[in-house]
Amino acid sequence: MNIDLKEQAHGEIERIFRILLPQNGLAVREEQIALCHAMLDTLLHNKIALCDAGVGIGKTYAYLTACILLKKFYPSGPAGSQPVVVSTSSVALQDAIIGEYIPFLSRIFLENHIIPKPIRAMVRKGKERFVCDARLAQRLEAVKGKNKNEEQRKALFSLNSNYDLDAVTGLSGFDRRQVCVPKVCEKTCRLRNSCRYHQYLKEARSAEIFVQICNHNYLLADAAHRLQELRPLLNDYRALVIDEAHKLPDAARQMYGQSLSAEDFHELCSLLTKEKYILAAQNLREKFRALMGALCRGELLEEAQRTAFVLTAEREAALRDCLSLLRLLQKQLAPHLPRWILHRLGTTEQALNLFFTGDRRYILYIQYDRTGSPSLCAASRQMPEQLNRALWRNNIPAILTSGTLMAGGSFHRTRQRMGLSSSQRLEDFIAESPFNYQENCILYIPGDLPKTPMGSEMEAKCLAEQICRLVDATHGHTLVLFTSYSLMGAVYNQVKGRMAFPLMEVWRHSQNVIHRFKQAQNAVLFAAGSCWEGVDFPGDMVSSLIIVRLPFPVPDPLSEAEREQYPTLQDYIKTVVIPDMQVKLRQGFGRAIRTETDTCVVSILDHRAAPGERYHKAVLETLPPIRITAKIEDVEDFIRAKKGPDYFMP
Repeated sequence: MNIDLKEQAHGEIERIFRILLPQNGLAVREEQIALCHAMLDTLLHNKIALCDAGVGIGKTYAYLTACILLKKFYPSGPAGSQPVVVSTSSVALQDAIIGEYIPFLSRIFLENHIIPKPIRAMVRKGKERFVCDARLAQRLEAVKGKNKNEEQRKALFSLNSNYDLDAVTGLSGFDRRQVCVPKVCEKTCRLRNSCRYHQYLKEARSAEIFVQICNHNYLLADAAHRLQELRPLLNDYRALVIDEAHKLPDAARQMYGQSLSAEDFHELCSLLTKEKYILAAQNLREKFRALMGALCRGELLEEAQRTAFVLTAEREAALRDCLSLLRLLQKQLAPHLPRWILHRLGTTEQALNLFFTGDRRYILYIQYDRTGSPSLCAASRQMPEQLNRALWRNNIPAILTSGTLMAGGSFHRTRQRMGLSSSQRLEDFIAESPFNYQENCILYIPGDLPKTPMGSEMEAKCLAEQICRLVDATHGHTLVLFTSYSLMGAVYNQVKGRMAFPLMEVWRHSQNVIHRFKQAQNAVLFAAGSCWEGVDFPGDMVSSLIIVRLPFPVPDPLSEAEREQYPTLQDYIKTVVIPDMQVKLRQGFGRAIRTETDTCVVSILDHRAAPGERYHKAVLETLPPIRITAKIEDVEDFIRAKKGPDYFMP
């Protein structure tokens, strides 16, 4: 490696973060500068780095700058013209990277002659997220002159000018399925070479695109194509950045597992009907209906649930009937069906056979949604090794970054889940949050928390009392995080009508409730599920964060299978259960302080977190250095000292 070029590249980091970015409104953050240096070294030395970046670091600017400097100072060689891949788990971050971060950096770097031309980036995603122009024309013709919801009609016609389905709101699920690019594009299609989707693919393959942005599932699908020596989904790349890296194992579980729901069965029957095999579709639908009946709970559930799959006599008979018919249809219809539908019949048969034979390579379970509707799920037992084979053995430098890669001061759990435990190229880097938690935050763990039975009415009443006291002490401005929707509902019923502030309850994907909470300024929001991470409440709107219970993972067939790998229950709790709780706790705690000027009370209402209790040390290991109190009076004093007069206005 050219030492002079390396020194120049690192010198450029200093100029960018100490002079150029501050001139354009960003603060100098020593942790961010150190992180960018570490990321650049990772790329230059062909390493894999786990970068735990605390809230407020600005890790996106750090890794994008490192990638751009790699391109500037090392443009030659076989990989010189190749792009980098940035993989994320959220559409919001993808939009921010392509719409804000890259244009901002590109403008500054152009103005200061760091790069000769703008950095170009593109979002890469599955074909089902784009419009097929031929199918759109057919759908528009079909709805002409017919009664249709006006919002849905407007959304459908807007696809004439927007081929990205994710960018259109109000489109019905049925219309989306009718107009999206099919799994296989017919070679005889008259629009094949001119449609917008194929123009998008042509542009994506251009050497001008330096940053390819995708989600974790698309990254893993590309890796699977490469392992099978199929055409890759992404252009060959020289470096990989995985942001929101703590979500990668979840994506891998989907990619390396299999699942079949009632919707999957319905779609398969619909495909056969569309091909005019109506009797075959009817017969298959009857067999699938019998299978779903053998799996169904037939009741509404308070929570989505996973239960281990047990092969009862009824289920065995239903599976045998489905498998027999699927095999017969493949044999009879092989000369007549399109290859991709035939493939779909085959993969459905293979998935069902896992449950019929009890395949030990998979953890077999049933996923029930809140309506009690079942899905058959098979999770691979070799997921870490599959991740290792797919991503880490390809000799490409990789940066994995997130605010929650570390648990209890260690990366051990992350290395284990990512398939990186034995990697010789691995390095760790910790970038502490620049926020002053000692000054701007206080941790309240009440000293009088009773040890009530979990899930009991007494627990809901005790929690309601504590929450009402805290809401009064902080004048609303409160986010209450629950570990289960059932507990949230029970406590909500106890507190409604008792508060002087607007009380709201957010269930799954209720963005309108979150919007109303932000508009109200001094409201109280009860939340669970996805609100533990990825939701931003800057300023005074969340000045009190209440964590009702320590977020221990719920036992299910997946955790039970992992438990079998440890000699004792204590080993399993120490190695898996506590680190997973700590990661989730860090995610929840991250809702408290979002900017340098935010101030917040964080309360934990779980008696197990109190001083002298079992998990007090694990809690302190998880959180930054912070003042702790057991007195509600300290909470009131903190709020009075930190908040201005406007905060207390109705």
